[in-house]
Amino acid sequence: MRIDILTLFPNMFSGPFAESIVKRAMDRNLIGIKIHSLREWGLGKHKVVDDYPFGGVTGMVMKPEPLFEATEAIRAESACSSAPVILLTPQGRVFNQNVAAELASLAQLILICGHYEGIDERVREHLATDEISIGDYVLTGGELAAMVVVDAVTRLLPGVLGSEESATDDSHSSGLLEYPQYTRPQAYRGWEAPQVLLSGNHAQIAKWRREQSIMRTLKRRPELLEKADLSSEERELISQSMLRKG
Repeated sequence: MRIDILTLFPNMFSGPFAESIVKRAMDRNLIGIKIHSLREWGLGKHKVVDDYPFGGVTGMVMKPEPLFEATEAIRAESACSSAPVILLTPQGRVFNQNVAAELASLAQLILICGHYEGIDERVREHLATDEISIGDYVLTGGELAAMVVVDAVTRLLPGVLGSEESATDDSHSSGLLEYPQYTRPQAYRGWEAPQVLLSGNHAQIAKWRREQSIMRTLKRRPELLEKADLSSEERELISQSMLRKG
């Protein structure tokens, strides 16, 4: 997979992409990430990429010309004229694990990091094929959002994680929060790891983990259970737990 990122601040990506899973995926050629400084396509001697908005409001707006020309150059260089162009903006659809899986199935992505007061609307109307928000809050720019998207997508690519089960066991991958995890020592300061995890009975361990995921989701993110794929026994478990609370 290839991901191209258009940004006004390319140096922001040097740290996050030089560590951990993303770096290992790049080293193994499982993903190619290219950071492009938008100012390379800026206008005039000063490489201008923004201007005052029409209508007299405060702030600056990113100009359309650099974004269109940069995207066209990337598509031409990669020989993929239909590569999706995603605008990272608070106005986009909310990013979640399902969206991450959707993006991970694609061969190439072009991410545009917004900045200032926004981007000329013609970019939204005639260039971007999708708009994504990582949450209902405002960041200084789209760079941090791009990092989140890249990290979430990268770990879903085949071969990136040490175990293919790691991604499917993560919180939200199954629609539920992840079950509790324990490691050595078995006892620490009087707190014991659950005996079922030491039993060697894989069926019982799987059952315990599933129940713990359901109960943790009920306690912390109950709205997720509305869309979760639950058996009748599991729904009865939830009902009984809610009755005990009541």
